[in-house]
Amino acid sequence: MDASVNRIPSSLDERALLVSIILKGDDPVKSNYSLEELKLLVTTAGAITVDTLTIKRDAIDPAFIVGKGYVEIIRNMIEAHDLKLVVFDLVNIKPAQVRNLEEVLKCRVVGRTEIILDIFARRAKSAEAKIQVELAQLRYILPRLKGMGGVLSRLGGGIGTRGPGEKMLETDRRHILRRIDTLKKKLSKYEEHRKRTRLARGDHPKGAVVGYTNAGKSTLINLLAKDDLFVEDRLFATLDSYTRKVYIDENLTVLLTDTVGFIQNLPSNLIESFRSTLEDIENSDFIIHVVDINSPDIDGNISTVNKELSSLEIEGKPVILFFNKSDTASDDKINLIQTTYPDSIIGSAKTEKSVPLLKEVIGKIVIKTKSY
Repeated sequence: MDASVNRIPSSLDERALLVSIILKGDDPVKSNYSLEELKLLVTTAGAITVDTLTIKRDAIDPAFIVGKGYVEIIRNMIEAHDLKLVVFDLVNIKPAQVRNLEEVLKCRVVGRTEIILDIFARRAKSAEAKIQVELAQLRYILPRLKGMGGVLSRLGGGIGTRGPGEKMLETDRRHILRRIDTLKKKLSKYEEHRKRTRLARGDHPKGAVVGYTNAGKSTLINLLAKDDLFVEDRLFATLDSYTRKVYIDENLTVLLTDTVGFIQNLPSNLIESFRSTLEDIENSDFIIHVVDINSPDIDGNISTVNKELSSLEIEGKPVILFFNKSDTASDDKINLIQTTYPDSIIGSAKTEKSVPLLKEVIGKIVIKTKSY
């Protein structure tokens, strides 16, 4: 598949200012990493980051998030750079705060959650993924209807306003509830189909490939299966789960399923809506946890994935920790990982380094856990 067909173009109209809030007690290093990650999210959503602003505060201002002095600074930056979007690196922004800021700034204001929802809306290709995304959007909107007021009536669209769910933004609560009920019924049909598909796969050992977004899961499966799944160096390139047959050796074949990537502060509405897709992890015999060895926050990435996995029924499943992209890692980094995670595999889906070892470990796990 030609990845260029699915590439999201940047739009000059989506010129953005990113604002990081460092509260008292926050780790500045982690806050900076979060801001860099937000830049990638904004780029993936199709916008251009023109500038960033880091603000230190003791607490979030209940009316404007930041103090009036910084509101004026932001307003001047918007005018100077002809910005159309302000993105706060916050998970939950109150509707009243958005309304107050947009009235003063004359510019759209969104948070990290809206950006992620927007990316999922853009990435959704299959009918099931589109239903899941719309369901997540409506579940996010529903408890926020009171007080949103003019926030729901933004003109011109753009990041934070697009996607299958946008048609419902100005409908009443009952209409949204009816729509949610309809979507859940549609999704249940796909869940039944997914169950039948699992049964049809027979007794093949099943593995799930999980990891932080952009860790290289699809690339690894492509290599193992000699296939051509959609691969792109952007966040959330994969929304739909794909299962491929992989030959471990002449006597063993396994099925590997690619799954949606995780990210810190992933909206709970998305997790709930993609629950049926994540069931592929629960129904697996083993898990391959892919980690980008070059990530500036490896421990945080692993912790984020493990936290999401803990909500699934995977207790007792063997987990293979595969550190990917070693071809671009320094010797010092590789030595550090070997010391910190002695039971892991360090390799590269690009150069095929340690892939034979990965297959060997998969084979041993299958033999140990089941008899095929």
